[in-house]
Amino acid sequence: MSEHTHTHTHVAPDGTVYEHTHTHEEHSHTDGHSHEHSHSHGHTHTHQNTKAVLNRLSRAIGHMESIKRMVEDGRDCSEVLVQLSAVKAAINNTAKVILKDHIEHCMVDAVESGDHEAIEELTAAIDRFIK
Repeated sequence: MSEHTHTHTHVAPDGTVYEHTHTHEEHSHTDGHSHEHSHSHGHTHTHQNTKAVLNRLSRAIGHMESIKRMVEDGRDCSEVLVQLSAVKAAINNTAKVILKDHIEHCMVDAVESGDHEAIEELTAAIDRFIK
């Protein structure tokens, strides 16, 4: 197990950008993948699904851009609403991938190490997402 320091940038839902520094411990798992995790002030780590999440987000961004063009072109409101619904579903499904990965890896580590702050942070994040 090794330790290093990393500055992490976060963007709040309102667009506010803030940074803080974490100390990370790298854990090696028996299945061959490594997992970085900090037990102080949040956490940063690698995920198995990062590429898939980034691809999903890129598709949602492209879809939103096409919806914006639909509005600019004066397309039918019903068509715009149907497309917005599709983007909402895509974002919710992306969140499910992130949440599943977070629970399977990060929360397991947090519970094993007695990191109650990580559990509270997850609860707060879910509450914000569901609103």
